[in-house]
Amino acid sequence: MRKDDAAAVAALNGPAPKPPSTIAWGKKVTKAFKQKVIAISGRLQCDPSHLMAAMAFETGESFRPDIVNAASGATGLIQFIPATAEALGTSTAALKAMTAPEQLDWVEKYLKPFLGRMGSVSDVYMTILWPRAVGMPDATVIFPPPQKAYEQNKGLDANKDGQVTKGEAAAKVYAKLTKGLSKEWRG
Repeated sequence: MRKDDAAAVAALNGPAPKPPSTIAWGKKVTKAFKQKVIAISGRLQCDPSHLMAAMAFETGESFRPDIVNAASGATGLIQFIPATAEALGTSTAALKAMTAPEQLDWVEKYLKPFLGRMGSVSDVYMTILWPRAVGMPDATVIFPPPQKAYEQNKGLDANKDGQVTKGEAAAKVYAKLTKGLSKEWRG
């Protein structure tokens, strides 16, 4: 596309949307971390508050890059499992040693295949928990019994009907979004 054509298309589409100045959990993290989340979210075409809610859930609201799940070895801001870290070209040990802003580069690398497909909190969270469910309705059953995955995630079965839907799995992340957008934490 010629430069003149690109300018004409930009004029028709209007100005690029302005990045938000405040996001969920913005008061809980450093300015550098917040700015990086906003930039990454812009490139990934997702809401930065949705990404912050998912990381708040995965880290117990700590946003610590060194947090480790003792049972699975999952590490960091989005709880990278060892196999995922290796597939990305790193390790959970390396991720654990990074600063939070440094680890965000790996979060972006992990999320890049979902570019433009993370239009809701539940879709952002599904990229982490069950990527096959990205884009599916919230009523989609993602963990039916008697699968091992159901047993490992039955705490997400809100109505105790023996299966976990995408919406049930994301409910706690929605709660983190609501809390993160409160006056206390939005920044």
